[in-house]
Amino acid sequence: MLWNSPHRTAPQAPIRSGAPGPGTAFGGPILGDFVAPGKNTVADIWEAGPHRERCQCNYDELCHILEGTVRLTDAEGVARTFGPGDSFVVASGFNGTWENLTTVRKVYFILG
Repeated sequence: MLWNSPHRTAPQAPIRSGAPGPGTAFGGPILGDFVAPGKNTVADIWEAGPHRERCQCNYDELCHILEGTVRLTDAEGVARTFGPGDSFVVASGFNGTWENLTTVRKVYFILG
């Protein structure tokens, strides 16, 4: 299940700079700015090159695309494409694929 915001307001300047911190997810660095394990939440900026992977989400994830293009396809074959300025939620229970069509940089908040 995906939810999309019609508001497209991509930032004009970087949100933060500096070298990525430790850790990787989906082939890209996790910067690790906010983690609250007791509340099952994590928020950060994520970046990864083109790739495709299967997803079976057991958490809700709010995404805001800063750069690049991503396509999510659910188990029924319904595909949605998101680019810079798009915000959407990948709801717990989503089963499908996540595909970076280009290098993607996003802000995310996971509640699990």
